[in-house]
Amino acid sequence: MRVATQRDLIAVGFADIERAERFLKARELESVSREDLLEALSYCADPDSALLLLVRIAEREPKVLKLIAQGDRSIPLFRVLGASEALGEFLVRQPRYLSIVDTDPQATFRAREAAELTRELLESVGADPDAERPVATIVGTEGIVALRVKYRALLLDLAMRDLCCADPEVAFPLVAAELADLAGAAISAGLALARAEVITKTSPEAVDALRLAVIGMGKCGARELNYISDVDVIYVHAVRDGLKDDGAAHLDADAAAKMAAQLATLTARAMNASAPEPGLWELDANLRPEGKDGALSRTLDSHVAYYKRWAETWEFQALLKARYLAGDAELGAAYEEAVAPMIWVSSERDGFVESTQAMRRRVTDNIPAAEVNRQIKLGPGGLRDVEFTVQLLQLVHGRTEESLRVRNTLTAIDELAEAGYMSRADAANFGGAYRYLRVLEHRIQLTRLRRTHLMPTKPDAMRTIARASQGLGVPGWISTDEMLTRWQATKREVRGLHEKIFYRPLLATAANLSADEIRLTPEAAQARLKALGYADPKGAMRHIESLTSGVSRRSALQRQLLPILLGWIAEGVDPDAGLLGFRRLSEALGDSHWFLGMLRDSPAGAQRLCTILSSSRFITDLLEVSPESAAWLGNDADLEPQPFDKLWSEISSKLGRHKDHEKRLRLIRLIRRRELLRIALADSARLIDQDEVGKALSDVDRAAVLGILRVAEQEEYSQSEKITELLIVAMGRQGGREIGYGSDVDVMYVHRPLPDVDEQEAQQQALRIVGNVQHYVNIPLKPAILAEPKLEVDADLRPEGRQGPLVRTLDAYREYYSRWSGVWETQALLRARPLGGSDDVANEFFELVDSVRYASAITPSDVVEIRRIKARVEAERMPRGADPSRQLKLGRGGLSDVEWLVQSLQLIHTKTYPSLRTTSTRAALKALKDAELLPAADVEVLDHAWVLATRIRCANIIVSGRASDQLPRNIRDMEAAARWCGYASGNAAKLEDDYLKSARRARVVFEKHFYADE
Repeated sequence: MRVATQRDLIAVGFADIERAERFLKARELESVSREDLLEALSYCADPDSALLLLVRIAEREPKVLKLIAQGDRSIPLFRVLGASEALGEFLVRQPRYLSIVDTDPQATFRAREAAELTRELLESVGADPDAERPVATIVGTEGIVALRVKYRALLLDLAMRDLCCADPEVAFPLVAAELADLAGAAISAGLALARAEVITKTSPEAVDALRLAVIGMGKCGARELNYISDVDVIYVHAVRDGLKDDGAAHLDADAAAKMAAQLATLTARAMNASAPEPGLWELDANLRPEGKDGALSRTLDSHVAYYKRWAETWEFQALLKARYLAGDAELGAAYEEAVAPMIWVSSERDGFVESTQAMRRRVTDNIPAAEVNRQIKLGPGGLRDVEFTVQLLQLVHGRTEESLRVRNTLTAIDELAEAGYMSRADAANFGGAYRYLRVLEHRIQLTRLRRTHLMPTKPDAMRTIARASQGLGVPGWISTDEMLTRWQATKREVRGLHEKIFYRPLLATAANLSADEIRLTPEAAQARLKALGYADPKGAMRHIESLTSGVSRRSALQRQLLPILLGWIAEGVDPDAGLLGFRRLSEALGDSHWFLGMLRDSPAGAQRLCTILSSSRFITDLLEVSPESAAWLGNDADLEPQPFDKLWSEISSKLGRHKDHEKRLRLIRLIRRRELLRIALADSARLIDQDEVGKALSDVDRAAVLGILRVAEQEEYSQSEKITELLIVAMGRQGGREIGYGSDVDVMYVHRPLPDVDEQEAQQQALRIVGNVQHYVNIPLKPAILAEPKLEVDADLRPEGRQGPLVRTLDAYREYYSRWSGVWETQALLRARPLGGSDDVANEFFELVDSVRYASAITPSDVVEIRRIKARVEAERMPRGADPSRQLKLGRGGLSDVEWLVQSLQLIHTKTYPSLRTTSTRAALKALKDAELLPAADVEVLDHAWVLATRIRCANIIVSGRASDQLPRNIRDMEAAARWCGYASGNAAKLEDDYLKSARRARVVFEKHFYADE
């Protein structure tokens, strides 16, 4: 006997040559011709595993070695051993089933009939296949083992035929259908075991009186099941008609429901409970009405009543796959007939769009980052992309097109092509991609019969998958690189086909495209747009027509890109507004090369643009009047907020080049509008956090106010001599550099007359300057500055409020704070900082301010006064009719609560703890925690509530373009706010719940510490 050389072993495909040599010398294989054995092993996807399994089988059943000398007749055995370690282990446990693989390989896959599979599995547990309600005679653990062993024997037979066929992709539909039939047969046998056990606790007549049907859902219902997968089911029961009320056979409604639940539970246990033979798969009934909280089985009337009154849209979508699987066939058929009409009108139900979007999110959501590129099923271009596209098209068009009312994905693709909803070429490519991905999925699962959809990472494992997915008779083995190349190409093709199949026909309806494009009727196109979330599909079609009509370069590129862009726009909160905004932006930019280039070459920038246009009125309005700013979206560096020094340098430079004060004001306000847009875009792209947003917005407003101050000063000094120096002091949230979009700029004005001038004249000059500042920030300009966010400069925090002079001298401030100021004015000074003007005046003024706000702790009477003022603010300033729990600023646990608590503690402790001397609320909170003046847990509660309320306030103006201090009530506004706050799509209710919970907790902390000694 010739000894196998290492070259021989490498040629066969062994990865571990040393181990292969050792096993080839095993005594169990001494009688086998090495040439015949190596020839047989050359058919294995994984000869290393196959050889080990062969040795172990031969140890149990030496007759297996006779197959090796029979030429082609040995191929089925080795195809199985090389592709499925799990089925090889089964043969080690059950060598009597070697007869299954003792056969000639068949190039054409021939499926077995469902009835035949059911008969064999029922007989395995001693049940009569011809009985109306079969009952097992081999029961208990023995029956469960018998069922599982027979199931695996039939699975072995199926896998052998699959692995030996010439083209697994052609065979796939038959393989998947037989897997579903085999699951149904196993459930029938499990139900027979369940009946036998329940009979021991009741009576044969009682069990016979109950009709129970098992409805297959998901892939099992569609007859496209995997080798290993949860089997989704729904149970429906009834009591057999015509029974005599003889006690034993009589079942009332409660007893019938209880028995049905028992049968369902015992059937599931037969599939997967612990036993000497490993479990098959989980029988999952969570798609039933009310899910895990609902009854395990219901009557048909109960099912129908639930679907008519309570069911959510996704439940009708799940019913698209519903099919009788096991048990009472007549009852199963009645269930199918009862629910079918409801499926095809689900696209008209409220919430269909949201449910559709949820379906879309499930394609890619919750995939660990490390697994995205390994996913066969859930990743981009995976199986879910195909299934989502097909099911959505069925739901949208199946209402009027009965031919689309099919369960199976590949059948649905064929019917969609036949009905004209996708081209035959696209259908062929889509179906081919689906077949290939499913074959890869099957080969991955076959290895160990484990539920997985991930491409392995080890080279040897990937090589096994590549070789196992190849048909028998194809010369040579496909390499791992070749498989991975085809897989990646298939994923790209699926993504492209999803966009082409779903969105491209919308363009064909509105534009003159090539003759081979699928053309939808206007009604069908509008139905498709409505399913995507467009509330005005007719209007959307007009926008599409406007964007794609004509022969210009822009129109041609729009026809190419819109299939993708329409999907991105549809993912926003308001697709109609998004598409309108995109149309206006495109019209404004015309054939601008950079805009078309960004859409074509920068997917990230284009997707950002689409998301913004369909989610933010504030940003969309700014983009429409500053369309060139859309270029920033393609480059993160362009979105970085400009620092104050750079902004002030630009404003100073432009003021120096212009003398006309109206032009100068226009330039300042245009720069402010531009920078607000830049900050909002950076915020939308998650490039900056809320703290950075507040600082950036504060810097922009500061630069604008100082620019306007310079204009006002120069205008005054051009007419009269300068006789006083001015200082603008930032107060409130501007002082803390934590403003939001649309916040006022709270200020105080200070001036110091120059030496030897008349103080009254200096006061008049200061009043003229600050009066012009107040006027110029919002003076109407001609032409108007479109979409300009209004800038309000508010001086109401000055001494004596609105009753006091708009500007005071530094000496007047000194006298006022020493003689008349109240504790609330001291509190207001906690957030004071220089905004701009004279540095000398700033230094002197803030020496005074620090002596007031930091010099000494407030008295107990001051604390009482602060509490009184806070109560008055809550009572008098709360908007009439507002719900305090939803008021972001003045409501319970809102911004005011956090800020008043922080500031009261600053006033009490700032003399002792210099770290509290900050104008920032969040910095002060951290200092209070570090000084152990507030517990860390309480600080965390306050900080979270403050940030969330601030974020929602920003979201309100971003979404609608209007400032609001209310937590939104409208579901669309709440959804938009949730997304702006970083929540995943569909989490509007979660944001509402999170805010209300956060505010309640913050209020508890506020009351505990603000009223600590009461």
